[in-house]
Amino acid sequence: MHTNSRNTHSPQPTRPEPSRRFCAAPMMDWSDRHCRYFWRLLSKNTLLYTEMVTTGALIHGDRERFLAFDPAELPVALQVGGSDTSALAQCAQFAHQWGYSEINLNCGCPSDRVQSGRIGACLMAKPVLVRDCISAMIDACDIPVTVKHRIGIDDMDDYNGLRDFVATVAESGCQTFIVHARKAWLQGLSPKENRNVPPLDYGAVARLKAEFPKLEIIVNGGITTLPQCEALLQDVDGVMLGREIYANPYLLAEVDRHLFDSAAQVPSRLEVMTQFMNYCELELSKGTRLNQMTRHVLGLYQGLPGARRFRRVISEQAHKPGAGVEVIQEALAQVEQGNSALPVAQ
Repeated sequence: MHTNSRNTHSPQPTRPEPSRRFCAAPMMDWSDRHCRYFWRLLSKNTLLYTEMVTTGALIHGDRERFLAFDPAELPVALQVGGSDTSALAQCAQFAHQWGYSEINLNCGCPSDRVQSGRIGACLMAKPVLVRDCISAMIDACDIPVTVKHRIGIDDMDDYNGLRDFVATVAESGCQTFIVHARKAWLQGLSPKENRNVPPLDYGAVARLKAEFPKLEIIVNGGITTLPQCEALLQDVDGVMLGREIYANPYLLAEVDRHLFDSAAQVPSRLEVMTQFMNYCELELSKGTRLNQMTRHVLGLYQGLPGARRFRRVISEQAHKPGAGVEVIQEALAQVEQGNSALPVAQ
C-alpha cells in the first residue's frame, strides 16, 4: 500500500466535533436551507447535511446562494462533489470560513452527470485520488473532513474492494466514513434505481467497523425506524437517514430522546409549525416564495386524520403569487377539523 508522509496527520478541528450518532442525509433538491431549518425545529442533536454542491459551482457560481445558512441549523455539514485537489482545498476553506461544522466529499452519487465530471460513486475506483483529495482538504481547513461512499461499484470485488478503498483513503488522516450500504451500478441502473435495486448489506458496514475500530463508521441506506437505528448502533458509530425523514419528518422529534438521552420535551407538531411560520414570515419579507419553504413540511402529519387535507391546502395554495402564512394557518385548521371529527373515547 502506498503511503505518503504528508498524509498521516489527523484533522484537529478548532470547532467542537459534531456528533454523528444520527445524521440527516444530503439529498439533491430536498435538503436545502429551508428544509434544514424545519428539521432543526424537530431535533437539536441531528447532524444536518446540505445538498451536494460541485466545486465548480462554489468557485465560479453564486457562493452566497450555495453556502448561506441560518445559524439555527448548526451543526450542519457541507457536502461537495469534485475530484480536483486544489478546487476541493479551496472549497474546504470556504466551508470553514462560512461556519460549517464539517465538509464531506461525495463518493456515492451514481448519476451520469456526476460521473462525467469525475464526481460521486465513480471515485471509488480511484482510492489514491480520493486520498489525495481528502489530504488537500484537511490541509486547507480546521474542520472535520469526511467521505460518503457506497460499499462498492459495478464489478468491484465486494468486501475487499470496500476495505481497500477505506484503508487507502484513511491514510489522508480522514477519520469518518459514511457508508451507503448498497453497491452503485454505474452501468444499467438509473440514479433512482440505485437507491432501491442493489441489495442492502449492513453486515459489510459492521465488518468494516470491526476491522477499523479507530475509524468512525456511519451506516446509511434503507433505514426507516428508530428501533432499527438502535439495533444498527450496536455495530457502528452512527446512522444516517434520508428519504424516510423527508417523507415522515416527525420521526426526528423522537431522535433526541431515544438516541441522545435528552430530557427536553418532545415538540408537538403544532409547536413546530408555529415556529416555522415565524421563519416563513421573515423569509417572505426577504422575497422567498412560500412554496419554496412549505414543500418540506407536507409529510408532517403523515398517518393522522386531516393529513391529506393539510397537504392539499399547501400544495394548491402555497405556489400562488403573494401566498403568505395564512395558507399554513388554513392547512393547520384542516388538521384540527380532521381531529375534531374523530369519535370521542368513552
